[in-house]
Amino acid sequence: MGIRRWTRLDTTNGKSTLADIYLLTDLHYTGRVTVPVLWDKKRRTIVNNESSEIIRMLNSAFEAFTDVHTDYYPTELRTEIDHINDMVYRDVNNGVYRAGFATTQTAYEEAARTLFATLDWLDERLSAQRYLVGRRVTEADWRLFTTLVRFDAVYYSHFKCNLRLIADYSNLWSYLRDLYQVPGVPETVSFDHIQRHYYGSHRNVNPTGIVPIGPLTDFTHPHDRGRFS
Repeated sequence: MGIRRWTRLDTTNGKSTLADIYLLTDLHYTGRVTVPVLWDKKRRTIVNNESSEIIRMLNSAFEAFTDVHTDYYPTELRTEIDHINDMVYRDVNNGVYRAGFATTQTAYEEAARTLFATLDWLDERLSAQRYLVGRRVTEADWRLFTTLVRFDAVYYSHFKCNLRLIADYSNLWSYLRDLYQVPGVPETVSFDHIQRHYYGSHRNVNPTGIVPIGPLTDFTHPHDRGRFS
């Protein structure tokens, strides 16, 4: 069973590894330990460990307990959001892994070329609008963000997705900085942790475990996405 270590002690249960949390739910659990995890403190159990479902739950399930009512999955945009999500997950979120873990040249090239064809399409789409779906941030943007923010630091070299950097895309790069600069977001991104996890744990891809010292990327540089407001 794989173990993911946390940078600090779990203050709810006093555990040091995520594997311990899974065992709290089921003492006989022997499956994979994955993130994220939504934990129910009252029932002391894992409610969900599927990121797409947790996003939806956090968007609406706790409305009665917060004064923040931003809706990232508005009813009138759901069909388009779902369409974008499906494509982004298949070709980008999962596409980098299909390329990175490919064991044949054919499989690698198919995944990598599909990935960059989709990034090209997204860059073109973002040339005419600030966000992926209309004039507001939706869950489609945040689901793409998680891959984009790691791309140049990890996927470009570690997973051989090196046709272009995100920084080479005029619209995607500015869009990424726009999302990164949303208050509260930078605190959730640790490039040191991202690189050490990928380069250090995927020994089948990076046998030496050596973590590169670059690239130096300035996500705080002003963007031009406000022109669509």
